[in-house]
Amino acid sequence: MSQAKKHAFITGAGTGIGRSIALTLAAEGMRVTLAGRRHTPLTEVKNLIVDKGGEALVLDGFDVTDAASVEQNIAKSISFAGEIGVLVNCAGEAPSAPFDKTDLDLWNRVLGVNLTGTFIVTQAALSSLRLSGNGRIINIASTAGLTGYPYVSAYCAAKHGVIGLTRSLALELARTDITVNAVCPGFTDTPLLDNAVEMISGKTGRSIDDARASLARSNPQGRLVTPQEVADTVLWLASEKASAITGQAIPVAGGEVMGG
Repeated sequence: MSQAKKHAFITGAGTGIGRSIALTLAAEGMRVTLAGRRHTPLTEVKNLIVDKGGEALVLDGFDVTDAASVEQNIAKSISFAGEIGVLVNCAGEAPSAPFDKTDLDLWNRVLGVNLTGTFIVTQAALSSLRLSGNGRIINIASTAGLTGYPYVSAYCAAKHGVIGLTRSLALELARTDITVNAVCPGFTDTPLLDNAVEMISGKTGRSIDDARASLARSNPQGRLVTPQEVADTVLWLASEKASAITGQAIPVAGGEVMGG
Protein backbone atom coordinates (compact mmCIF):
# COMPACT_ATOMS: atom_id res chain seq x y z
CA MET A 1 0.00 0.00 0.00
CA SER A 2 1.46 3.36 -1.01
CA GLN A 3 1.71 6.21 1.46
CA ALA A 4 -0.85 8.15 -0.57
CA LYS A 5 -3.47 5.47 -0.08
CA LYS A 6 -2.91 4.77 3.61
CA HIS A 7 -5.43 5.58 6.31
CA ALA A 8 -3.89 7.22 9.38
CA PHE A 9 -5.88 7.25 12.62
CA ILE A 10 -4.60 9.89 15.05
CA THR A 11 -5.80 10.48 18.59
CA GLY A 12 -5.30 13.88 20.19
CA ALA A 13 -5.31 15.32 16.68
CA GLY A 14 -6.77 18.76 17.39
CA THR A 15 -3.81 20.64 18.84
CA GLY A 16 -0.07 20.56 19.43
CA ILE A 17 1.86 17.50 18.34
CA GLY A 18 -1.23 15.61 17.16
CA ARG A 19 -2.24 18.50 14.93
CA SER A 20 1.20 18.65 13.30
CA ILE A 21 1.21 14.89 12.78
CA ALA A 22 -2.21 14.99 11.13
CA LEU A 23 -1.23 17.81 8.77
CA THR A 24 2.09 16.14 7.90
CA LEU A 25 0.60 12.73 7.12
CA ALA A 26 -2.21 14.33 5.12
CA ALA A 27 0.35 16.31 3.12
CA GLU A 28 1.82 12.94 2.07
CA GLY A 29 -1.57 11.98 0.67
CA MET A 30 -2.84 9.85 3.53
CA ARG A 31 -6.49 9.86 4.45
CA VAL A 32 -6.63 10.88 8.09
CA THR A 33 -9.07 10.31 10.93
CA LEU A 34 -8.86 13.11 13.48
CA ALA A 35 -9.92 11.79 16.88
CA GLY A 36 -10.15 13.99 19.94
CA ARG A 37 -12.42 15.57 22.50
CA ARG A 38 -13.13 19.03 21.11
CA HIS A 39 -15.02 19.70 17.90
CA THR A 40 -13.65 23.14 17.04
CA PRO A 41 -9.88 22.44 16.87
CA LEU A 42 -10.45 19.13 15.08
CA THR A 43 -12.63 20.84 12.49
CA GLU A 44 -9.99 23.52 11.99
CA VAL A 45 -7.43 20.81 11.22
CA LYS A 46 -9.85 19.08 8.86
CA ASN A 47 -10.49 22.32 6.99
CA LEU A 48 -6.76 22.89 6.50
CA ILE A 49 -6.44 19.38 5.08
CA VAL A 50 -9.48 19.60 2.82
CA ASP A 51 -8.43 23.04 1.53
CA LYS A 52 -5.27 21.37 0.20
CA GLY A 53 -7.18 18.57 -1.47
CA GLY A 54 -6.90 15.99 1.30
CA GLU A 55 -9.45 13.79 3.04
CA ALA A 56 -10.18 13.89 6.76
CA LEU A 57 -12.83 12.62 9.15
CA VAL A 58 -13.51 14.30 12.50
CA LEU A 59 -14.36 12.10 15.49
CA ASP A 60 -15.03 14.57 18.28
CA GLY A 61 -16.03 13.64 21.82
CA PHE A 62 -13.56 10.78 21.43
CA ASP A 63 -12.73 9.26 24.82
CA VAL A 64 -9.75 6.90 24.66
CA THR A 65 -10.76 5.34 27.99
CA ASP A 66 -14.22 4.23 26.76
CA ALA A 67 -13.62 0.88 25.05
CA ALA A 68 -17.09 0.51 23.55
CA SER A 69 -17.04 4.02 22.10
CA VAL A 70 -13.53 3.53 20.72
CA GLU A 71 -14.60 0.38 18.87
CA GLN A 72 -17.64 2.14 17.38
CA ASN A 73 -15.59 5.11 16.25
CA ILE A 74 -12.87 2.98 14.72
CA ALA A 75 -15.52 1.12 12.73
CA LYS A 76 -16.85 4.50 11.54
CA SER A 77 -13.36 5.58 10.48
CA ILE A 78 -12.79 2.36 8.53
CA SER A 79 -16.04 2.96 6.66
CA PHE A 80 -14.72 6.41 5.75
CA ALA A 81 -11.15 5.65 4.74
CA GLY A 82 -10.57 1.89 4.65
CA GLU A 83 -8.42 -0.26 6.90
CA ILE A 84 -6.08 1.59 9.24
CA GLY A 85 -2.49 1.57 8.01
CA VAL A 86 -1.00 3.97 10.56
CA LEU A 87 -2.17 4.33 14.16
CA VAL A 88 -0.79 7.29 16.12
CA ASN A 89 -1.64 7.31 19.82
CA CYS A 90 -1.13 10.95 20.75
CA ALA A 91 -3.90 11.68 23.27
CA GLY A 92 -2.49 12.66 26.63
CA GLU A 93 -2.48 15.03 29.56
CA ALA A 94 0.16 15.98 32.12
CA PRO A 95 -1.22 17.68 35.23
CA SER A 96 1.39 18.61 37.81
CA ALA A 97 1.30 17.92 41.55
CA PRO A 98 3.75 16.91 44.29
CA PHE A 99 3.66 13.18 44.93
CA ASP A 100 1.99 13.59 48.33
CA LYS A 101 -0.70 15.76 46.73
CA THR A 102 -1.32 13.30 43.89
CA ASP A 103 -4.59 11.69 44.89
CA LEU A 104 -5.95 8.46 43.47
CA ASP A 105 -8.39 10.26 41.15
CA LEU A 106 -5.54 12.21 39.54
CA TRP A 107 -3.37 9.08 39.31
CA ASN A 108 -6.14 7.04 37.68
CA ARG A 109 -7.06 9.83 35.26
CA VAL A 110 -3.49 10.34 34.03
CA LEU A 111 -2.81 6.61 33.64
CA GLY A 112 -6.21 6.15 32.04
CA VAL A 113 -5.66 8.71 29.29
CA ASN A 114 -1.96 8.18 28.65
CA LEU A 115 -1.50 4.44 29.17
CA THR A 116 -4.83 2.60 29.31
CA GLY A 117 -6.11 4.72 26.43
CA THR A 118 -3.15 3.66 24.31
CA PHE A 119 -3.93 0.01 25.14
CA ILE A 120 -7.65 0.36 24.34
CA VAL A 121 -7.21 2.16 21.02
CA THR A 122 -4.40 -0.12 19.87
CA GLN A 123 -6.31 -3.27 20.74
CA ALA A 124 -9.40 -2.00 18.92
CA ALA A 125 -7.41 -1.05 15.81
CA LEU A 126 -5.11 -4.07 15.63
CA SER A 127 -7.27 -6.30 13.44
CA SER A 128 -7.59 -3.47 10.91
CA LEU A 129 -3.83 -2.87 10.99
CA ARG A 130 -3.29 -6.56 10.23
CA LEU A 131 -5.58 -6.32 7.22
CA SER A 132 -4.07 -3.12 5.86
CA GLY A 133 -0.60 -4.52 5.21
CA ASN A 134 2.64 -2.93 6.47
CA GLY A 135 0.85 -1.47 9.46
CA ARG A 136 2.48 1.07 11.74
CA ILE A 137 1.70 1.70 15.41
CA ILE A 138 3.37 4.87 16.69
CA ASN A 139 2.91 5.85 20.31
CA ILE A 140 3.70 9.41 21.34
CA ALA A 141 5.39 8.90 24.69
CA SER A 142 7.79 11.46 26.20
CA THR A 143 11.26 11.80 27.62
CA ALA A 144 9.27 11.38 30.86
CA GLY A 145 9.02 7.73 29.80
CA LEU A 146 12.81 7.47 29.70
CA THR A 147 13.80 9.43 32.79
CA GLY A 148 12.17 11.08 35.79
CA TYR A 149 10.83 14.57 36.39
CA PRO A 150 9.59 15.97 39.71
CA TYR A 151 5.92 16.82 40.29
CA VAL A 152 4.60 14.64 37.45
CA SER A 153 4.89 11.17 38.98
CA ALA A 154 1.66 9.91 37.41
CA TYR A 155 2.67 11.17 33.97
CA CYS A 156 6.15 9.65 34.25
CA ALA A 157 4.68 6.32 35.35
CA ALA A 158 2.18 6.35 32.49
CA LYS A 159 4.75 7.18 29.83
CA HIS A 160 7.16 4.55 31.15
CA GLY A 161 4.23 2.16 30.78
CA VAL A 162 3.62 3.26 27.19
CA ILE A 163 7.22 2.44 26.33
CA GLY A 164 6.95 -0.95 28.02
CA LEU A 165 3.76 -1.67 26.08
CA THR A 166 5.47 -0.57 22.86
CA ARG A 167 8.39 -2.94 23.36
CA SER A 168 6.22 -5.88 24.35
CA LEU A 169 3.83 -5.52 21.42
CA ALA A 170 6.70 -4.98 18.99
CA LEU A 171 8.06 -8.42 19.89
CA GLU A 172 4.64 -10.05 19.64
CA LEU A 173 4.22 -8.61 16.15
CA ALA A 174 7.83 -8.93 14.99
CA ARG A 175 7.05 -11.73 12.52
CA THR A 176 4.19 -9.80 10.99
CA ASP A 177 4.47 -6.70 8.79
CA ILE A 178 3.41 -4.38 11.65
CA THR A 179 6.00 -2.28 13.46
CA VAL A 180 5.48 -0.68 16.87
CA ASN A 181 7.53 2.28 18.05
CA ALA A 182 7.39 5.15 20.51
CA VAL A 183 8.43 8.74 19.88
CA CYS A 184 9.62 10.57 22.99
CA PRO A 185 9.53 14.35 22.67
CA GLY A 186 11.28 16.54 25.18
CA PHE A 187 9.80 19.90 26.16
CA THR A 188 7.84 20.84 23.04
CA ASP A 189 6.26 24.17 22.12
CA THR A 190 2.59 23.16 22.49
CA PRO A 191 -0.47 24.17 24.54
CA LEU A 192 0.48 21.41 27.01
CA LEU A 193 3.77 23.18 27.62
CA ASP A 194 1.97 26.52 27.93
CA ASN A 195 0.03 25.06 30.87
CA ALA A 196 3.29 23.98 32.52
CA VAL A 197 4.78 27.43 32.00
CA GLU A 198 1.77 29.11 33.59
CA MET A 199 1.97 26.77 36.59
CA ILE A 200 5.70 27.46 37.08
CA SER A 201 5.11 31.19 36.78
CA GLY A 202 2.21 31.11 39.23
CA LYS A 203 4.07 29.09 41.85
CA THR A 204 7.45 30.84 41.60
CA GLY A 205 6.51 34.40 40.71
CA ARG A 206 8.78 34.28 37.68
CA SER A 207 7.68 35.81 34.41
CA ILE A 208 6.16 33.66 31.68
CA ASP A 209 9.25 34.25 29.53
CA ASP A 210 11.60 33.20 32.33
CA ALA A 211 9.57 30.07 33.05
CA ARG A 212 9.59 29.12 29.37
CA ALA A 213 13.33 29.72 29.13
CA SER A 214 13.94 27.47 32.13
CA LEU A 215 12.27 24.58 30.29
CA ALA A 216 14.20 25.32 27.10
CA ARG A 217 17.47 25.11 29.05
CA SER A 218 16.79 21.43 29.83
CA ASN A 219 17.47 20.78 26.13
CA PRO A 220 21.24 20.80 25.46
CA GLN A 221 20.47 22.68 22.25
CA GLY A 222 18.98 25.42 24.43
CA ARG A 223 15.58 25.49 22.78
CA LEU A 224 12.15 23.92 22.75
CA VAL A 225 11.37 21.10 20.34
CA THR A 226 8.86 22.03 17.63
CA PRO A 227 5.75 19.92 16.96
CA GLN A 228 6.87 19.64 13.34
CA GLU A 229 10.11 17.92 14.39
CA VAL A 230 8.05 15.27 16.19
CA ALA A 231 5.73 14.94 13.21
CA ASP A 232 8.67 14.43 10.84
CA THR A 233 9.89 11.56 13.04
CA VAL A 234 6.42 10.01 12.92
CA LEU A 235 6.34 10.39 9.14
CA TRP A 236 9.64 8.50 8.84
CA LEU A 237 8.44 5.70 11.13
CA ALA A 238 5.25 5.45 9.06
CA SER A 239 7.23 5.02 5.85
CA GLU A 240 8.60 1.93 4.16
CA LYS A 241 12.10 3.25 4.94
CA ALA A 242 11.57 2.38 8.61
CA SER A 243 10.35 -1.18 8.09
CA ALA A 244 13.25 -2.62 10.14
CA ILE A 245 12.65 -0.22 13.04
CA THR A 246 10.46 -1.70 15.76
CA GLY A 247 10.34 -1.73 19.54
CA GLN A 248 12.22 1.55 19.75
CA ALA A 249 11.70 4.60 21.96
CA ILE A 250 13.14 7.48 19.97
CA PRO A 251 13.90 10.71 21.84
CA VAL A 252 13.27 13.96 20.00
CA ALA A 253 14.83 16.18 22.60
CA GLY A 254 18.05 17.80 21.42
CA GLY A 255 20.23 15.40 23.37
CA GLU A 256 18.45 15.73 26.71
CA VAL A 257 18.14 11.94 26.88
CA MET A 258 20.68 9.69 25.21
CA GLY A 259 19.41 6.39 23.87
CA GLY A 260 16.01 4.87 24.41
